[in-house]
Amino acid sequence: MRANAHTDDETDGVDPFTREVVTNALQSAAEEMFLNLGRTAKSSVIYETLDYACGVTDAEANVIAQANGVPGFLGTLKFCVADVVEKFGRETFEPGDVVVLNDYHGGTHLNDVAMVAPIFVDDELVGFTASKAHWTDVGGKDPGSWTTDATSVFQEGIQYPMVKLYEGGERNDAVFDIVIANTRMPAVTRGDMQAQKSSMEVGAERVVEVFERYGVDTVEQAVADDFDAGERLVREEIRDLPNGTYTAEDYLDDDGITDDPVHVEVEVTIREESVELDYTGTDPETEGPINAPYAASVSDIRAFFQAITLPHADTNEGFFRPLEVTIPEGTVLNATKPAPIGTDWEGSAMAADLPWKALAPHLPERLSAGHFLSVCATIVGGYDDRNDEDFLVVEPQPGGWGGSPGKDGADVLVCSGDGDTLEMPVEVMETRFPLLFDAFELDTPQEAGHGEYRGGTGLVQDYRMYNDSGGFITAGFGRSKFPPWGVEGGQDGDGNHIEIVRDGDGSVERHSNLTNHELDPGDVARLVTSSGGGWGDPHDRDPERVREDYHDDYVTRETARAVYGVVLTEDGEVDEAATAEHRATGGDDAHADDGSQSGGGGQ
Repeated sequence: MRANAHTDDETDGVDPFTREVVTNALQSAAEEMFLNLGRTAKSSVIYETLDYACGVTDAEANVIAQANGVPGFLGTLKFCVADVVEKFGRETFEPGDVVVLNDYHGGTHLNDVAMVAPIFVDDELVGFTASKAHWTDVGGKDPGSWTTDATSVFQEGIQYPMVKLYEGGERNDAVFDIVIANTRMPAVTRGDMQAQKSSMEVGAERVVEVFERYGVDTVEQAVADDFDAGERLVREEIRDLPNGTYTAEDYLDDDGITDDPVHVEVEVTIREESVELDYTGTDPETEGPINAPYAASVSDIRAFFQAITLPHADTNEGFFRPLEVTIPEGTVLNATKPAPIGTDWEGSAMAADLPWKALAPHLPERLSAGHFLSVCATIVGGYDDRNDEDFLVVEPQPGGWGGSPGKDGADVLVCSGDGDTLEMPVEVMETRFPLLFDAFELDTPQEAGHGEYRGGTGLVQDYRMYNDSGGFITAGFGRSKFPPWGVEGGQDGDGNHIEIVRDGDGSVERHSNLTNHELDPGDVARLVTSSGGGWGDPHDRDPERVREDYHDDYVTRETARAVYGVVLTEDGEVDEAATAEHRATGGDDAHADDGSQSGGGGQ
């Protein structure tokens, strides 16, 4: 079993058995917060999709424990707490305080509302609970708040600039009234707000129980030892990585306003016991809303960093001491107010994808080829004629992940920045909303992502609007023009996109970004996510695996021959002689569809 911070016993502080019990108890507190919030929230994007995260920090804002929520949120909790502490000062907090925030301080986009609350033991501040959850609507110019065409954060909803929603346990009615007045869905928002606060109270109670049982000094020493152990173990893992400097560059499709691609780049330096990521050279923040606040980018970067060091360990702040990140302020990966941030996941996901691309050829046992990357988030809404209420359904879409040596990529998983989020069950969607699902299927046969180990396939999902008054769709599907990348001769994926199929004449429109796009009754919004990138030359794929792909409808007979050099009989069996000859000669159609490119290279 791989060691982690909880099993490492090189410490002069608390004995390792006590440390194990204490830190696991704190981890359980974070996980109970997570379960409590999911059970009691009103927004389907929280209780079904699990678009939220919970954690516990010490009094200095260092993360002690976190539940398995959205990776793109988890890394922001430290920044949320740190900024709240900087604004108010530790000495001003009292039991029952709850601070609400959603702007650039620890921010992602405005829908992702964070709460921070102090934890006291015998009048001593010992830490904070923190959570971030996607609220369905926080005002702004359009239903659902985030859009693909905003040009200012002021168009995207109300900003909560670190204000106390509760003071000493008493609700600040002025703040509460402002929150409720600035949402199109007040009942849902009120429920999510209370669920988030209540879950943090549960977490704080569990943390206090640990302190009361073991004493403040013992718990704080156990946490400090755990940080040190986490740091030590991560540095040991870094020593196994190839020292050197590696680079990668790529492009975001566009910013939703113009068609101009946005250049991004990174330089990764691995030293004996540290990793440095420098994004100098990345384009400035954009007019449109693909910009990511600093905390959002660092959060995704931290998830990547843990993936190449200790992916199976419970995270604590010590893990990230060997990581140094430089992102110049005012760039698309470190945006400043009032730059719009509604589809911030496009920027923050790229912040993790760039070092992934740079290192994949050099860490084949730890990293795959590129995946579909974008959250591919959608809002489908309108006025539900059945119950005379507005409706909004918000969810991410899964897609294909990249192949890696010895293994094909995973089919239809959510992107790296979304972690444990889920697709809402079709049965729930069709019951709650005026939608029917004509399709929910793998995007096969694959037209891209081929390789010795092929990328996983994306998803095709058809929402049919059956509301008499129609509705609309808002969607942001990045990685449309610049698809997932292949490695070592593997092909690129085919890109994410949206198709609108009109019920009246059957015409099809293709898009990558939509805001409040009208859907008439019977129209279909078809969501298509990309296959992942392939790894290795397709002609090196085992013919038997190509045969299996054919029978599983991943490839056609023509693709088997043209791309993989495998000749199949009418019965779908491998013609070994013809295949050997075809591969030996290259064949007239060999590599006909091969648009591969390798990942970033080392220097």
